[in-house]
Amino acid sequence: MSTGAAAMAREAGPTISRQHAAGSESARGLLLTVLGEFVLPTGGSAWTSAFIDVLGRLEVEEKATRQALMRTAAAGWLTSERVGRRTVWQLTPAAVRLLTEGTERIYGFTPGLDDWEGRWLLVLARAPETDRPLRHLLKTRLTWAGFGSPAPGVWVSTRVDRVGEVEKVLGEAGVLDGAHIFAAEHTGHGDLAAMVAQAWDLTAVEDGYRQFLTEFADASTSNPLARLVELVHAWRRFPSLDPSLPHELLPEHWSGAKAAALFRRRHASWAGPASAEWRRLNDVGS
Repeated sequence: MSTGAAAMAREAGPTISRQHAAGSESARGLLLTVLGEFVLPTGGSAWTSAFIDVLGRLEVEEKATRQALMRTAAAGWLTSERVGRRTVWQLTPAAVRLLTEGTERIYGFTPGLDDWEGRWLLVLARAPETDRPLRHLLKTRLTWAGFGSPAPGVWVSTRVDRVGEVEKVLGEAGVLDGAHIFAAEHTGHGDLAAMVAQAWDLTAVEDGYRQFLTEFADASTSNPLARLVELVHAWRRFPSLDPSLPHELLPEHWSGAKAAALFRRRHASWAGPASAEWRRLNDVGS
């Protein structure tokens, strides 16, 4: 791994990738959702038995849950302590920081930018062709920040307020000195819709929104804890997939706003009973 890539990995703290954080269907992906949704806001610790119960409701076997806990601890997210015959897991400071950041992005995310003034943030930055780890990290971090790439080494966003975030990413990658950052306007020529289509796969994002709307159309459930985990787990991938473009740049019949409204309704409906059940599981484990 290059110096720049290593620096970015150190800054990231725990070694679960942002791609993994965006919605892997593995036991570790579901565990990460539980950590952010329940463990983080309730003191940062929980018993093994609570994790086994919750993930078991999602058809994850006990062995897979225990392996996920161990691997997540090895990645720097958790520490463990024996209390009699039981084990309690505690979030590390780095995990608290990253989960807090992820939570803010998930619940602060809106699929569509209002009051756009027509300005673009344009970044010219390339990692060496031979440095694949650095190129991957650079792409992952810029994509997470909402940037698309219509051409090699060219990154664009309609969020001109993210200059500081971009400078941090490029600095950690070791390519800031050779990069160029512009706040620009499109003055004509070329098809903006075609450029947007090259930069972002909005068709795939729309397909994801429609699937989300179908999956969570029914509000009834006998297991709000499991449904809330499924809801947040499904939703948390969208901030890294959807660049939150201005409405005038989005395709017709865009489903992002409907999906966001549904997420808020279902979360409001299920969060209370789910949190109460989570507390009960940890009281039983104490």
